[in-house]
Amino acid sequence: MIRISTKGRYGSRFMLELAINYNKGPMLLKEIAKRQELSEGYLQHIVDSLKGARLIHSNRVGHGGYTLVRPPSEITLLEILSSLEGKINLVECVDKPDICSRSQICVTRDIWGDLGSQMTKSLKSITLESMVEKNKEKNSNNIDYAI
Repeated sequence: MIRISTKGRYGSRFMLELAINYNKGPMLLKEIAKRQELSEGYLQHIVDSLKGARLIHSNRVGHGGYTLVRPPSEITLLEILSSLEGKINLVECVDKPDICSRSQICVTRDIWGDLGSQMTKSLKSITLESMVEKNKEKNSNNIDYAI
């Protein structure tokens, strides 16, 4: 089974939380961890990769916190996952044909390459803005009737 690691999944949720709160000021790591029910310690590790990819900015002024570097409409899920998971490939030989003597005649390598290209195209079409919209739709049914 092909899976995205917890780093990729949690990093996507971290970025979604920043996008939901875009233009509301910096968010503390502790606050994001609580809202997304994630380990603060693990998120700290993820934050370093996202900062290195120039997707987020850490603010030291006041209480500190994190913000997106660009608007949610300009950050794709491909960028997020690539910064956390590396290049998106189903098999290693797609990028490194020299590792296999059958690369030039292997039909399955071509299939894996085509599937990887389609995944990349799909991930590139998903922005944080579209994720925020899906989040609103999904959570609009969760009405709290508490008084």
